[in-house]
Amino acid sequence: MRCLRGVMRSAALLWLSSFFHYPAASAAEATAGKPPGRVISLNLCTDQLLLLLADPSTIVGLSQLASDCANAPMCEKARSYPAFRTNTETILSLKPDLVVTGTSTMPVTLLAAKSVGTRLEMFAPAQSLADIPASIRRMAKLLGVPERGEILVQAFDERLARLSLPLSPAAPETVIYAANGFVTGAHSLPDDVLHHAGLRNFATSVGKKRRQAISLEKLIAAQPDLLILDRSGQGTSQAQALLDNRALESAFRGMHRINIPASLWLCGLPQTLDALEELSKARKMIQEDGK
Repeated sequence: MRCLRGVMRSAALLWLSSFFHYPAASAAEATAGKPPGRVISLNLCTDQLLLLLADPSTIVGLSQLASDCANAPMCEKARSYPAFRTNTETILSLKPDLVVTGTSTMPVTLLAAKSVGTRLEMFAPAQSLADIPASIRRMAKLLGVPERGEILVQAFDERLARLSLPLSPAAPETVIYAANGFVTGAHSLPDDVLHHAGLRNFATSVGKKRRQAISLEKLIAAQPDLLILDRSGQGTSQAQALLDNRALESAFRGMHRINIPASLWLCGLPQTLDALEELSKARKMIQEDGK
């Protein structure tokens, strides 16, 4: 049933985009005219890009997730702006010049944007560190501030080059462990951060190519070199309690255990390099300890 709903939703998106030819203009073309004066973001990751690049006076509002400090690195700054639900009423009532959001946007939102002449741009989630400069440049062009984007990209590229470490077959093995025992697999932003920190992803070495669960017992028995606790889902549920299990705490102590805030790599942002810096330090400590 879920599969059928997914197929129907994809078909609806395809039909809507072909019917409206939307969006036809490129980001570069958008800067040829007047930059948007009223912009809304309906997605956590586009919230952050907007806060990084836009003139404050042009931000009409952000998503409700923007002020959630567990997931949003710029949550304090976001609280200066109205928070909106991701729905059609927001677009129909405020009639912004530009709406930026994620690729999971509902088809009805496309209809709402079209009906009031609002430009809607969807950003795909970053799958690697290489995706981040492209997203920054695209957002900067949409906002009419390409030079601001280039400054951010240059700083990002320089810091990435400075922090990145070579990955070797003998590199420390690392696991990103989340609620319900899920581990982060390949082709994801956190996985790419691990590689740039010179760390091997334990999940891919045991055949977990996607985000899948592994039991606490199997993880402790395998004993990878570094445990990263992913606390992206805040709360006191049984699923979260697994991360504070005493057996897990006993198996991974000191330099072999680290917390990386979900806000650092949930979205592809310049702040993602803060996670890379922490992991690069962890790798050096583990390798020096093993000498």
